[in-house]
Amino acid sequence: MAVWSSFTRRFSLRHTQLLLPRTLHPSNLTATPHHLSQAFHQTVLLPSHSLKPTFSSLSQAIKDPIDFIADEFHFHGDPRNPVLELLRKVACNSSEAEAMAFLDELGIKANRDLIGSMIWELREECKAAFFAFKWGKKWDCNDENVYQLMIWILGHHQKFSTAWSLIQDMHRSSLCTRQAMLIMIDRYAFRNDSAKAIQTFSFMEKFRMTPDHEAFHAFLHALCKHGHIEEAEEFMLRNKKLFPLETKSFNIILNGWCNISVDLFEMKRVWREMSNYCITPDATSYSHMISCFSRTGNLFDSLRLYDGMKKRGWIPGKEVYNSLVYVLTQENCLKEALKMMDAMKEGGLQPDSATFNSMILPLCKARKLAHARMLLNTMVEENLRPTIETFHAFLEGTDYQGTLEFLGRMKSASSGPNGDSFLIILENFFKLEQPVNALKIWQEMKTFKVPPSCMHYRRMVEGLATCGWLVKAREFYKEMILNGCLEDPRLKKLLQEEVPEGSDGDKQHVKMTKSGKGSNHLESKMKRKKNP
Repeated sequence: MAVWSSFTRRFSLRHTQLLLPRTLHPSNLTATPHHLSQAFHQTVLLPSHSLKPTFSSLSQAIKDPIDFIADEFHFHGDPRNPVLELLRKVACNSSEAEAMAFLDELGIKANRDLIGSMIWELREECKAAFFAFKWGKKWDCNDENVYQLMIWILGHHQKFSTAWSLIQDMHRSSLCTRQAMLIMIDRYAFRNDSAKAIQTFSFMEKFRMTPDHEAFHAFLHALCKHGHIEEAEEFMLRNKKLFPLETKSFNIILNGWCNISVDLFEMKRVWREMSNYCITPDATSYSHMISCFSRTGNLFDSLRLYDGMKKRGWIPGKEVYNSLVYVLTQENCLKEALKMMDAMKEGGLQPDSATFNSMILPLCKARKLAHARMLLNTMVEENLRPTIETFHAFLEGTDYQGTLEFLGRMKSASSGPNGDSFLIILENFFKLEQPVNALKIWQEMKTFKVPPSCMHYRRMVEGLATCGWLVKAREFYKEMILNGCLEDPRLKKLLQEEVPEGSDGDKQHVKMTKSGKGSNHLESKMKRKKNP
């Protein structure tokens, strides 16, 4: 009990410094809160205004040793273990020594799976996660995977000095630091510090690791994935004596320009550079090119490269067909898109959810919901599970009843809805000037147990104010601030406008509910009554 009472006293973990060259020591960075679960799984939810499928991801261009998922660590600890909450409390409310003593008094023994699963569950709470790591270190149950996971979390929270100290610990303990160094490169690139990422790659030799081609490809991949494509290309060309130029390296750069920045000019330039250096494009090269052309709606060049690919003996993969199906559907060639799907089957490839999404997304964007529904039904009949992107495409263009339908289907399919789903819905209704439906959907968020975030509040305030519902908008703004969201100068300025006479929020709400139409329609209708 004496130890338990000490929880009220706060402590801070002391981070040790690693004696590295000054160029590798980061400046004192202030950590900001992040949603690490999204970053770990690398699942990018596209905004509602750009529902385009990612046909060719970097992880498919090269096996990425950095983008790991929890399952790959093979931690079998129960994340619901009551020790987890206990660990969170002791980490936040007592000194490290007292916390360790309390855990010892309870007789709790740590093992590798327990520590690994706890660090994973605490990944958004850097301090608590690091305490779990140190507790595991005390019990000598931190292996390479546990170290790598902790280094990833520290890097994500900009605790680079502490991350380097763990790499030094690994080196002293004769643990392999190769993967840990690649993780550091990835985190520096993620933090837009390509210079530190390059220095870290060069520094691998200091840990008795001569970078091989696999590490080199992972390094280029990390830079390109986070948008440092120009730096990656420059480094590749500058070090061509150490790492001779090859198709695989060029494909990583090509993929960056094609699928990260979607830059046609740079893509074509790199394609020419491959020819200048006598590098022969392979199937992956063509796949990246076709993906980029399809993303930009260039049907002619997409089909031209598809034909050229086959003439040179390369067999188109599923990504190529998905790209072609997408651009054909987008360019109003639905019959040809279906024929391309048949060609895909003839080539021994079975359409998957991504293939159907490649048709459904552009159809929904063009408001051709009837055709999109037919494809969705076909998808279900073929035992293919609709993804959250499938449903988001429908939510972007359907009416209120359709919205409720697809929310229900999402829940039944265990594909959401989530916060992004409701942001898409709110955006759609405010674009149609239907504030009443937006308010109804706000209530539905509670039904689906999706707590509103600051983004939801801001969208509601802006949408209501734009539709002339200033009274209601101000109510939401006050509620937003009470819930801990920051003041927004732009919204405050928007709310400073005077409320027009006779536009009482309650009366307006009643009228709008009866009509179900926008305020502009209501005003014009009232004017016609006054002037018969």
